Amino acid sequence: MSRPDEHTTLRLSTSPQDIARAAEILRNGGTVAFPTETVYGLGANALDPNAVANIFLAKDRPHWDPLIVHVSNRAMLDEVATVSERAERLIKAFWPGPLTLLLPRTEKIPDAVTANRPLVGVRMPAHPLAHALLEATGLPLAAPSANRFGHTSPTTAAHVLQDLDHRIDAVIDGGATSVGVESTVLDPNPSPMILYRPGAITPAMLEPIGGPVTTYTAPQQTTTPQSLPSPGVGIRHYAPRAHLILVDSEADLNSHLATTEGRIGVMLPSGWIIPTGHTEVFPWSSIEDPTTLAQTLFAGLRDLDARGVTAILCPLPKPEGLGLAIRDRLKKAAKTN
Repeated sequence: MSRPDEHTTLRLSTSPQDIARAAEILRNGGTVAFPTETVYGLGANALDPNAVANIFLAKDRPHWDPLIVHVSNRAMLDEVATVSERAERLIKAFWPGPLTLLLPRTEKIPDAVTANRPLVGVRMPAHPLAHALLEATGLPLAAPSANRFGHTSPTTAAHVLQDLDHRIDAVIDGGATSVGVESTVLDPNPSPMILYRPGAITPAMLEPIGGPVTTYTAPQQTTTPQSLPSPGVGIRHYAPRAHLILVDSEADLNSHLATTEGRIGVMLPSGWIIPTGHTEVFPWSSIEDPTTLAQTLFAGLRDLDARGVTAILCPLPKPEGLGLAIRDRLKKAAKTN
């Protein structure tokens, strides 16, 4: 692969001709960013070690952070993983959709995909364009979020190009994603099952199908890890360039506004009031509506970054439903600042 900054990144539409063109790039070992229902992913042939290496190079992603493999049918799934009875029940209930399952890998999966671990993260996306691309390519696609490592995840093609223009071969512009945060990641093999990353498929939804769920707690890292147990658990994730400050209430937000120095941005929930002045505001949704909050979470952080703020004040929704996923992303983003 040539140096990332030497690429001309093709802007592709959702036409059958452009999907076929993207599939050809992928079959030839290239990289294509495409929309899923969660965020945009950066795809490459999951069975080709050289193609997988292109993902890590384009994203500046460390080798210890494993990837998620996307499939569109059962034959692709069986090519990359072994499925247990419990996993079968979860697949029947939630696929296609925003649920990644950690399953025993087959010998076809390169070590780089799993960071040398025995389990591979697999999901079947619900987005019709992602499905069409997988079918046209005829290959399982390794596809982490299509952003530079540690940056805010992309929910539009424009976000992808902000981070990866000239570093990848193509991006398919399918508009804004519908969920807005990455997939739930679950290890269904032990009892209780282990939730590595919260998402739109919540523990309350999983437990009636697969049994009890426990949430993974990352150990304190004092050195660079040899490998992570799952995609999505790295601490250095989801961060805007600005310093991110999390607040618990409208009063707490206004208190921080009075004391925070620099050019301030605010992810402002509807109905909340702050003093007018030099603050940059992204109009967010109701703090009681985590589904809508999630749809524009990353777009709002990117928008405020683009306005040149030095700090972003962001409220936390309740730790319920999709609010768990929003809190997870924001707390990881705040730790990196």
